[in-house]
Amino acid sequence: MSDLSAGDQDQTTSQSETRTARIEERHGLFSPLTWRILAVNALALFVLVAGILYLGRYKQELIHSELEAMAVQAEMYAAALSTSAVSSEDDATNRVKLEVAREMVRRLVGITGARTRLFATNGKLMADSRNIQSFGAGTIQAEDLPAPGDEDAFADIMRTLTDGLLTLFEGEQPLPLYVDPPVASAADYPEVRAALAGYSRGVVRVDSQGRRVLSVSVPVARFKQVLASVMLTKSGEQIESALHAVRLDILKIFVFAFGITVLLSIYLAGVITRPLNRLARAAERVRRSKNRQFTIPDLSDRRDEIGDLSTTLRDMTETLWDRMDAIERFAADVAHEIKNPLTSLRSAVETATRLKDPERQRRLMEIIAEDVQRLDRLISDISDYSRMDAELSRAESEDVDLRVLLQTLGELYNADPSGPRIKVSVPEDLHVPALESRLTQVFRNLISNAITFSPEGGEVRVRAWQDKDRVVITIEDDGPGIPPGKEEAIFNRFYTERPATEKFGQHSGLGLSISKRIISAHNGELGAQNRLVDGEVKGAIFTIHLPQK
Repeated sequence: MSDLSAGDQDQTTSQSETRTARIEERHGLFSPLTWRILAVNALALFVLVAGILYLGRYKQELIHSELEAMAVQAEMYAAALSTSAVSSEDDATNRVKLEVAREMVRRLVGITGARTRLFATNGKLMADSRNIQSFGAGTIQAEDLPAPGDEDAFADIMRTLTDGLLTLFEGEQPLPLYVDPPVASAADYPEVRAALAGYSRGVVRVDSQGRRVLSVSVPVARFKQVLASVMLTKSGEQIESALHAVRLDILKIFVFAFGITVLLSIYLAGVITRPLNRLARAAERVRRSKNRQFTIPDLSDRRDEIGDLSTTLRDMTETLWDRMDAIERFAADVAHEIKNPLTSLRSAVETATRLKDPERQRRLMEIIAEDVQRLDRLISDISDYSRMDAELSRAESEDVDLRVLLQTLGELYNADPSGPRIKVSVPEDLHVPALESRLTQVFRNLISNAITFSPEGGEVRVRAWQDKDRVVITIEDDGPGIPPGKEEAIFNRFYTERPATEKFGQHSGLGLSISKRIISAHNGELGAQNRLVDGEVKGAIFTIHLPQK
């Protein structure tokens, strides 16, 4: 058995050391709680920024606005061409003046920067703003030079990365490919065919490099006769640049906000985890210590939940120490009280073995029997006293009708005609939440105590009434009262103050102590004082206060 106990103790010590080491590992800057706080705060920020960076609706609005602006420009071009570049023949047939149309296209494009093309009704290309000279062998095409790659290399990389990542989340439908054949015709562009049929139309495409290309085509008509189609083509680079600029500004704000979030999260986690770690370490030291050299830190000045936790832990620790002290005192008191009858028993037994007189042996045997009864009573009361706290902590309170309970006890004691009269005065509907068996034990102890001290012909008065949210019960007797200065001492363990006529050892001295503990467990109060009439002691009064909730 000793080997097993040693093994269990070693296992407990090992578990304690492991738990202590685990606590120490969490005392760094980034404890598990710190990571959780940081993750929660950062996740909310990421979701917010991701939603802002998406900008899908904003992009569609930009594209739609740009297409409308291009359509207005194309309408203006078409109106100008139908007025200045169209001639009427003798047969009332309208024809486009090719050279005038080409010149107008070259001049108009300088205002907007959009590539402008003019297609005839047969689908052939009549004019292109990208051609500097006339069509034919001497035609020269103008191309926009790409921006220098070295000056904004970092910006281009960031733009490619951010735009590429965001494109994955946008879920945009794939756009048709923009093709720019060497010899373009209306068959290559559905919007041109729609314009030659009399309808305006805009289309969004992507080129071979993945950049958006916006095009709008409107009919050139005179007197409701469609003579040609004007097609405006413009790169979506400005829209992408605008979106990128907005996204970049948002990312800059995000980086700043994320830095602030990290710092604040670390600060918040520190404010929470550091005191919690202090409390955990202190609690572990208190648990492992054999004395009171370690205490729980007092953090009550924080005035928050951690301060409340600190106060509660301190109170709990003090309560545990008080309970341990009470157990030690109780064990010492029990040992002292048991030692007295045992000493008497041993003396009586040793004396009885030496005596030859039968009468004196009989008297010694009576003493031995009384000491055995006293030990039995004492052990029974000690057992009841020791298990009372556990029973009260497990039991659930019930609604107790004090009128029924006290009247029943009164009738029980009044059944003995030799004892004092018990008078009970309790109003109807007076209830308290309590453990009925233990509350009955209290009343029996107090009434029995009053009966013991009552003179012949006296009476015991039991009264109860409601006082606000509490119930008051008093038990009065006509006895000699309580010795001066002993009003509190009578509730101490093993304290006895019995009538002179009563045989010694009939009581263990635990009855009033048990009663006070039961009432305290019900969040009530039990006190005692003398009943005075004209300054003269006429008996004792025990008063109980019990809450009704």
